[in-house]
Amino acid sequence: MLLSENPIIRHQTVPVQVGSVTIGGGAPVVVQSMTDTDTANVEATIQQVYDLHEAGSELVRITVNNEAAAQAVPLIRKGLAARGCHVPLIGDFHYNGHRLLNDYPECAEVLDKYRINPGNVGYGQKRDLQFASMIAVAVKHNKPVRIGVNWGSLDQDLLAQLLDKNAQSSHPKPLGAVTREALITSALCSAEYAEELGLAKNKILIACKVSTVQDLVSLYQELAKRCDYALHLGLTEAGMGSKGIVGTTAGLSILLQQGIGDTIRASLTPEPGAPRTREVMVCQEILQAMGLRAFTPSVTACPGCGRTTSAYFRELTQQIQNFIRDEMPLWRTEYPGVENMKVAVMGCIVNGPGESKHADIGISLPGTGESPIAPVFIDGAKAMTLRGDHIAEEFKTIVKEYVVKKYAKETIASI
Repeated sequence: MLLSENPIIRHQTVPVQVGSVTIGGGAPVVVQSMTDTDTANVEATIQQVYDLHEAGSELVRITVNNEAAAQAVPLIRKGLAARGCHVPLIGDFHYNGHRLLNDYPECAEVLDKYRINPGNVGYGQKRDLQFASMIAVAVKHNKPVRIGVNWGSLDQDLLAQLLDKNAQSSHPKPLGAVTREALITSALCSAEYAEELGLAKNKILIACKVSTVQDLVSLYQELAKRCDYALHLGLTEAGMGSKGIVGTTAGLSILLQQGIGDTIRASLTPEPGAPRTREVMVCQEILQAMGLRAFTPSVTACPGCGRTTSAYFRELTQQIQNFIRDEMPLWRTEYPGVENMKVAVMGCIVNGPGESKHADIGISLPGTGESPIAPVFIDGAKAMTLRGDHIAEEFKTIVKEYVVKKYAKETIASI
């Protein structure tokens, strides 16, 4: 239940079709991710692409850095299809993309999009020739291209030109401002050149990647003023753990609130032993918290205080969250709209009953000692009270029954 609504007005961009996914043009913001396997390891890459897609990644990017990787791409596509996975695949090219795309036409054909970095397509006289060669392949195969500029691999000739011009100005700008302008200029000039070479505007996306939140925000605010290309958002190297999650959330949330951004990625450094899919979950949670999309039922839970002196409500919250995530692959197919459901698991009587009433379904524990007596609220009204040692399992059953009753396809069709 929303107490108020404040819809975000989206920056208008030209829609780009990537496989079955639309990016820009007012379409929902798309979540994407990238593998960290050796692409030449076909089975490992198939598995990771599959896992990322199952976690909710709507586009998956893979490195195509050498001949073995290029040869592997068609096998990866075939292996994914055999598993019923048809997620759009993006080929990430650096330095030798012009050669790989031309020498391995099957790779060029089965990829759904190419990522090109203008800062390392070539140097000197070769830069334009090699960029043009890649764009020609994209035009031939009718593929979209993301022109992804990165401040770690920025065109140094362009930066030097802008620095010289800035030095001669009567009001020179700080180095950071000149660097941001170089990133924007590189992206826009490359996109315009791609159009001159025959790549349609609705085949072009742009990204200008940096590693700091304020630079990211400033860059994209200016970029959005100067173009209507579809925009990809993300810090280029967000970092590990809470640092990477907080930085990504801060930067992307500011821009998304301003209506800027058509597709996002959380470039997290995985913690040892952590799944690659964490970056997908972070993107989903950002979009869901912003009210832009819904991916899974949200679980509201209190932080705990002196009134909740045992771990019971924390354990119950974790069990319910895990239960919902485990059920979502089936629910997503069988119960459309279930991703909008709101569940509350509260620890004491202060806010517990009120939060539970605001949710579609909620449970409120009594607080100190958390004796196993808990009222359950359904659609704003108290429905029952659970007692004893099996509250968690009983509440899971109640949630499942609610989902079936409210979101079954035949129920929705009859409304």
